[in-house]
Amino acid sequence: MRQKVMNRLTRVWRSQWCVMRVALCVVTATLVGACSEWTDHYDGAESAEGGNLTLWQQLKANSQLSDFCQVLEQTKVFRMHKKTPVSYADLLDGGQSFTIVAPVNGSFNKDSLLQLVQTAQGDSVVERFFVFNHLARSLNSVGAVPTSMLLLNKKHVALADGTIEGVRLTTPNVHAKNGVLHIAERPLPYQRNLYETLCDLPEFKDLGSNLRQYEEDEFDADRSVSSGIIEGVPVYVDSVVTEYNRMLQTIGYIDSEDSLYWMVAPSAAGWKQAWDEAATYFQYDEKVLKRDSLQQYWTNRALLDDAIFNVNDQRTLTDSLVSVQYRRGSQVAGKPVYHIFQKPFGQGGILNGAERIECSNGVLFKTQQWPFTPEQTYFRPLWCESEQMQYILNHRDCSYNTRRLVADSISEGGYLQIVPERATSNWELTFRVNNTLSGAYDICAVILPKTINDAANADLRPNKFKATINYVNMDGSEATYNCENTQFKNNPERVDTVVLAENFKLPVCNYGQNDIKFSIRLQCSITARETSSYSREMYLDCIYLRPRRN
Repeated sequence: MRQKVMNRLTRVWRSQWCVMRVALCVVTATLVGACSEWTDHYDGAESAEGGNLTLWQQLKANSQLSDFCQVLEQTKVFRMHKKTPVSYADLLDGGQSFTIVAPVNGSFNKDSLLQLVQTAQGDSVVERFFVFNHLARSLNSVGAVPTSMLLLNKKHVALADGTIEGVRLTTPNVHAKNGVLHIAERPLPYQRNLYETLCDLPEFKDLGSNLRQYEEDEFDADRSVSSGIIEGVPVYVDSVVTEYNRMLQTIGYIDSEDSLYWMVAPSAAGWKQAWDEAATYFQYDEKVLKRDSLQQYWTNRALLDDAIFNVNDQRTLTDSLVSVQYRRGSQVAGKPVYHIFQKPFGQGGILNGAERIECSNGVLFKTQQWPFTPEQTYFRPLWCESEQMQYILNHRDCSYNTRRLVADSISEGGYLQIVPERATSNWELTFRVNNTLSGAYDICAVILPKTINDAANADLRPNKFKATINYVNMDGSEATYNCENTQFKNNPERVDTVVLAENFKLPVCNYGQNDIKFSIRLQCSITARETSSYSREMYLDCIYLRPRRN
C-alpha cells in the first residue's frame, strides 16, 4: 500500500467555484512562501546541523550537478494524480527537511528526462523513477556503520562507508540548513518490486493491466488536518489520500516494499491462453448486474489466487510451497488439499524451468505457460453437505434429522436421515448448491448404508428415487433437467456415489452470488407394491458435483 500525502487545500462535496477559490489561495501561498505550508504534515524531520544554504542552493552552487538541477527545476510535484505548479527545486529550497543523493553530470541521460517532463504522464514517470529514487524524508549521513535509508518511492537502500546501494559517493554528508546532500558518481539503481515489474515490463503487459484496473484512492479524513466547517462542509488544509489496490488486498501485497514474496507469472502468450480458458468458467447470465466486470474479476482471481507465496509463511522453499490463500487447519479430512504445491522445482513442479527475475520485495518466476491446472485451483469439486440445514430449500411428505458420525467414509462427519411422513409417502427434498461455474460436472448423490451406525441393522433394501436439476440459461430463464426420468437405485451394502447426470454442462455460473440458480430435487419413487423391495428412509451424505474438463 502506498500513501501519498496531499498538502494543498481541498474541499469535500463543495460546489466547483468554492473549490477553485480555495485552491487558488493555496497555490498563491505556496509560491510566495517557498512551500513552507507543505511542511506541517512531516513531523520528526529535523534540520541538519551546520550549513547556511538550503539544499537547493547547495546543488546550484556545484557545477558538477547542473544536469541534476535542470531535471529538478522541470519536474513538478504531483498530488492526487495531478501536476502542481511546484517544482522539486521549489521544494528543496523551502523549509522541509530531506536527504538527497545527487548524481554528477554525464552519469545519466538528462535530455531524455527533460523530454519526458514535457507531458503529465512523463513528468509522473520522472518523479516516480528518478526524483523519488534520490530523495528521502529522513536525515541520513553515511558512516562506517552500515544503515539503511527509506526513499520517497518506499525503496530501502543500504548506506555503507562511502557508498549508497553500492554507488560510490564522491562527496558524502554535505550539510544544508534543511537536510543532507550526498554527491554520487552515478544515479542510484532502481529495482522494481513485483507489482511494478508486472505493470511495467512489456512481457507482462496484459497481466499488469488487469491488476492496475483495481487501483483506487481513498480519502482518509481521520489523518487529514481540518480547518473547520464552511457552510456545513468540512474543509481540509492537509489532505491524506491512500492509494491502494483492491485486488492486492486479497491476493497479496506485492506492491509493499516491506514484504517478501515469490510469485509465478506466465509469458504474455501463456497468460492469454490461461485467461481465455478460465473466463469460460465465469460466464454469468444476462440478468446479473455488471456481469462482464464480475467475469473479469473472478477470472483474474482464479489465475492469481495461488500464484503468490509469502516467503515468511513457508516451512521450506524447495519441498513445498503454500500460497497466500492457504489457511492452516482449514483442510477437511477426506477432501482434496488446495493451495499447497509439492516439489515446486522438481519435474512437473510449478516453478520447474522458470526464469528468476529479482525484485525489490521478492522474486518473480517467469514461466512460458500458466503452470497450474484448473482442477488445482478454481475448477474444484462442489459439496452440498445435506446435514447443513441452510442448503435445504424445501421438502414434502417427510421429516429429516441431522446425524453426526465421524468416519473416513462420511463427508465432514455428518449425514441427513430422511424419514417418510407415512409408510407409503414418496417424499421430496430440494437442495441448493453454491458457487457453480459454467462448466461440466458429474452430478452425484452420496448415499450411506443403514449399517453405517448400526452394524446389526438387517434392512438392506436399496433406495429408489428420481432427480431433477434446476438451473438457468444464458438469458436468465429457468430450466430443468429430469435426468432422463431415470429411476436411481443405490447399493445398500456400501457408501454409494450415485451419478444423477454425467458430464452435465451448466451454461452459466453462479459464483459468489447469493441468489439461488442451481438446485437438485430428489424424489422418492417407490410404488405401493414395491414397498417390500425398497426403503423410503434414506441416509444422504451429500450432493456432490465432480468437475469434468473436456
